[in-house]
Order: sequence, then C-alpha cells, then structure tokens
Amino acid sequence: MLFKDHAEAALRSPLVMAAALIVFGLLLGWADWRHRGQRDEYSLGLKDVLIVGFAQALVLIPGTSRSGITITAALFLGLNRESASRFSFLLSIPIIAAAGLLAALDLIESGFESGLSVLFIGFLAAAISTYACIHYFLAFIKRIGMLPFVIYRVVLWLMLAAFAI
Repeated sequence: MLFKDHAEAALRSPLVMAAALIVFGLLLGWADWRHRGQRDEYSLGLKDVLIVGFAQALVLIPGTSRSGITITAALFLGLNRESASRFSFLLSIPIIAAAGLLAALDLIESGFESGLSVLFIGFLAAAISTYACIHYFLAFIKRIGMLPFVIYRVVLWLMLAAFAI
C-alpha cells in the first residue's frame, strides 16, 4: 500500500506491461517445467510463506497476475501444481473478504440497506461458483499443467508489443 501510488504513476506504460507479461509468463513456465516438487501447502514454513507473500507484492507492476506470481513462487519453493494453486487461492481470501466488506459498508453508509439481501444472494452465488471453478481448475492443472497460461501470456505479450511499437 505504501508504494501503490508511486507504482501506478511510474510503471503505467505498455512497455512495462509487456515486459511483465513475458517475464512472469516465462518464469511460470520455467517453474512448472523445472522446479515442480512434491511438497504440499502444509509443509510451508514461515520463510516460505513470507517469500510467497512478498512475491504477491509484485502485482504492483502492471501485467503481473496475483495468482500467477504466487503460484510461480510456490512452485520454485518445491510445491506441486495443485498445492501451489490451492495456496494461492487461500491467499486471496482475506483480500476478497476485505473488499466485499468495504463494499457492503459503503452501501450501508449510502442508505442502500434494502439491497443487502440482493448483495447476500450475490455473495452466495459467487462463493458457490468460485468453489466449483477452483475444484475444476485444480483438476485441470493437475493433468495439463501451466502451459496454457504461459501460452496465453506470451500471445498477449505479442499483441501488446505489436500495438506498443
């Protein structure tokens, strides 16, 4: 949060975004191909958690995926694909919960209390669909790996680089 404004001002350019897309995409591919391990998320120590947490701060760089960078860091630490992805999803829960709470508080302050039941129904629908997506995503990456996401980032980099030049 300390560097958010500076990062947004200094790093908002198509070239920075293109560089982040390709660099972090290739790092994800390398971590998946060469550093895949057998550890699970229960074997993480404080040092491991701090490394993944600090890697998450790289999302200040435009073109960096929060889940992608945390999965990459976890793979480099020797976690298997499924555990790295599950840990990445677990890391997102506090941020998503805090954002939802802030949005609900803003609605209450604005006098929109009658819409809270709709907000709650939306929350339940989002929670159920997210759980299903995570379940199928974990099964997908267990079989396929991270290659589709690496290809996606490389193709997006090519498109962005073509427009930036």
